[in-house]
Amino acid sequence: MKATFRDVKADIMAKITSGEWAPGAHVPNEMDLADTYGCARATVNRAMRELADEGVVERRRKAGTRVRMAPLRQARFSIPIVRTEIEDQNCEYRYALVSRTVQDAPHWLRARLQLAQDCPVLHLTCMHYADGLPYQHEDRWISLTVLPQAETADFTELGPNEWLVSTVPFSDAEIAFSATVASTEMADYLGCTQGEALFTVERSTWLQDQAITFVRQTFRPGHRMTTRY
Repeated sequence: MKATFRDVKADIMAKITSGEWAPGAHVPNEMDLADTYGCARATVNRAMRELADEGVVERRRKAGTRVRMAPLRQARFSIPIVRTEIEDQNCEYRYALVSRTVQDAPHWLRARLQLAQDCPVLHLTCMHYADGLPYQHEDRWISLTVLPQAETADFTELGPNEWLVSTVPFSDAEIAFSATVASTEMADYLGCTQGEALFTVERSTWLQDQAITFVRQTFRPGHRMTTRY
């Protein structure tokens, strides 16, 4: 049985989410894909058009098709790389992995990201430093259903923030900003006093209808975030 456009689209999406085709990677041309899937070129064309309309790939005449680095529907707030953020302030960047566990997604995370009850997740706690001083505490959850390769990824040197941006594109993001009060634990991490006001960013990202990650980033007292439209 010949592959349908849905089959082709699903397989291409699988290649993207698995990291086989990373953000910015060139996608084979339609004739080659038609040979690979044993279908008509028109079938591949329909699958690619839908992926382009959904912001997953970018098609350009003569330049071909590539996996998008960022989606068409991306909010005006782009996902920052904390290393770049710190180095742009002429500070020395340092990263530390605090803890790493694999577990079933807790109830609150399943509800927030609409995950299946038995969805495995990777839970990472990380610290980022600027000139040796605490800059950001990162509490990260990654769906292993969508990104199984995260379970074996080495996060001792490269943080999940950078790894995710270079591994998989996203099509939707939900971002919330809030003021929080430093708990005893967070005060220890950020080198501040319990009860001090802290700036917190919570972000969830999806690739189409599949949740990729949820992160809670808490910054040291006095942090100021600036973004450009």
